[in-house]
Amino acid sequence: MTQTLQAKDIDLLYLIDNFDIQLVTDENFFSEWQEELPEITDLDKQLLNKVKAGYLNFLNYPPLLEDVVRMAIVDPILFIGDFYLSPFYVKSESSIDIAVPDEDAIIKGRIDTLVLKDQLWVMIIESKKASFSIEEGLAQILAYMLGNPYSEKPSFGMIATGSEFIFVKLVKEQPPRYALSKGFLMRNPGNDLYEVLRILKHLIQLVNT
Repeated sequence: MTQTLQAKDIDLLYLIDNFDIQLVTDENFFSEWQEELPEITDLDKQLLNKVKAGYLNFLNYPPLLEDVVRMAIVDPILFIGDFYLSPFYVKSESSIDIAVPDEDAIIKGRIDTLVLKDQLWVMIIESKKASFSIEEGLAQILAYMLGNPYSEKPSFGMIATGSEFIFVKLVKEQPPRYALSKGFLMRNPGNDLYEVLRILKHLIQLVNT
């Protein structure tokens, strides 16, 4: 009998044991978040400054839940980046099924936002456990990316908690390998959202070629 697992209940140890997924620490493996990033306009920066100001305002009224993070932070970033315009598209809460090799098990789950040709995943998670949110969401987004049917190209993802953003790259070889960017923090001086938008624009260019 096939066992059904929820993607939200999958941890990194499960992915290691069942898919042999491996973390790559060589910076050259995931250079896309640092190299050849496009510039953004002064208007983009002004709008991103408002997004950050809105985030700091919402911190006065905790908890900062998933719906608020998406409405007040992630959705505006996608809007500013023109990711709602053709040829891009967004599909919400798409169902993903992943067969576990050599086991009668299917991982089921939903991802919050899926952008452009199933190659770039944006995941929004509740930030009420801010110090652990990224780690808790990493296994889940990797599980979704492993379910990507377009395995000939690398997949990219972004995890957003409201307070932090981190980018993920997955190459579906045997074994699958992944790497992470540094974390971009809303509390940092200046505005890390500038870099977040530049990276998103670059990753979109890569998956659209």
